[in-house]
Amino acid sequence: MRPITIAEIKSAINNAKYEGNQEDLKINRVEFDSRKAESGTLFVPLTGGNTDGHSYIQTAIDQGATACLWQKNHEQEAPTNQIEVIYVEDTLVAFQQLAHYYRRLIDPIVVGVTGSNGKTTTKDMLEAVLTAKYHVHKTQGNYNNEIGVPYTILQMPEDTEVLVCEMGMSGFGEIAELTRIAEPNVAVITLIGESHLEHLGSRQGIAQAKLEILDGLRDEGVLIYPFNEPLIHNYLEKNADTVETITIGFESEADVYAFDMIEEQTQTYFKTNLDPSVRCIIPVMGSYNVSNALIALGVAQYLNVPIEQAIFQLAQFKLTANRLEWLETKQGAQLLNDAYNASPTSMHSVIHTFSNLKVQPSQRKILLLGDIRELGEQSAEMHRQLSESINVNKIDKVYLFGEEMKYLYDILQEKMADSDLFYEKDNHDKVTQQLASTLTKQDLILVKSSFGTDLLQIVQHLTQGNSQ
Repeated sequence: MRPITIAEIKSAINNAKYEGNQEDLKINRVEFDSRKAESGTLFVPLTGGNTDGHSYIQTAIDQGATACLWQKNHEQEAPTNQIEVIYVEDTLVAFQQLAHYYRRLIDPIVVGVTGSNGKTTTKDMLEAVLTAKYHVHKTQGNYNNEIGVPYTILQMPEDTEVLVCEMGMSGFGEIAELTRIAEPNVAVITLIGESHLEHLGSRQGIAQAKLEILDGLRDEGVLIYPFNEPLIHNYLEKNADTVETITIGFESEADVYAFDMIEEQTQTYFKTNLDPSVRCIIPVMGSYNVSNALIALGVAQYLNVPIEQAIFQLAQFKLTANRLEWLETKQGAQLLNDAYNASPTSMHSVIHTFSNLKVQPSQRKILLLGDIRELGEQSAEMHRQLSESINVNKIDKVYLFGEEMKYLYDILQEKMADSDLFYEKDNHDKVTQQLASTLTKQDLILVKSSFGTDLLQIVQHLTQGNSQ
């Protein structure tokens, strides 16, 4: 982080008050976790739920924190004799305003990434291709909400030239808030799926919420989105026809499109219209990941990264953990771990790709699927519809976990033998034991679910953390 003074912090935050005499004191780190504080740190005590960060001020002081924000109306008295205190109306809002100031201070090119699926993979690909030309900083882990986005911005090194900022949401207004903080130069919508239907009501509502990213898009900015998404086309025709756009897809009408695709277990090959003579490689399977790669290449082209360098970098990119991660079980089976997130779209896509992997006659393909969360009233039907992607001639066994997966189980009972179909509502140990007793080194198993089902627990027990 570029050092900033207490005076700068005070001026960046509306109605901030500082009564000390150390306005020139420099801050080179901002943390809301008191355990990460050190000399030069501004500690931000966030409040929410059952947690009040003000209660951890002594830990921050003991760790060496230099200054802190403090909510003016807080019942606990600020320890002004131990640390420099800046009083604010609301510590979260102040945190966000400080991030907005710092974004403008460093002034990188900001690539904002949102979408129902593929945000993290696209973010990882973008970092890889843009590193060919720029100093790039990206969102770490899942820091993509009202706390994570400002934290990502405030973690930027001073020499950052491009910031890749992932933006998540669960309801209306959230992306609008994040985009106004980050002010993207490039706005990316990876996909309009069914995630958060419970809160947003329909795909049209989801599209509306994702398109909030345009609220903070800088003048002369660009929107990149899938060509085959009429909800975005329709919105742009009615509301934002002056926004520059780049479309991606598998249709030749798209601005950036892919063709001649070949899918394998650990990588996918394809060509693009950007340089039809060169075959691109990504070290992950699935046509849906080719779509993410096209976004990365489209941004690279827009930001004048030489296409041959971008293609080379794309082949080297590393996925964030628990996304399409091949692991090895204790039995020697190959396990594809994609248990961090799920939507009906992503579930259909990964099942289809996994089902079509070429294997030896002795190898079995096994599915372990967990509930997809936040689908609201459409949850039962959307879980039933997953049966359309499960080809019983290509899948040998199916294990289902969670309350909502009962709807899929009821459908599959009509298509599969009892010995090949297993259902468990909430006992992780039963599933682990059942799988552990049947897996062999010849097997391939896909694990896919929403994070809240905690199928990662089963993955960890089966693999003991061993990767290929």
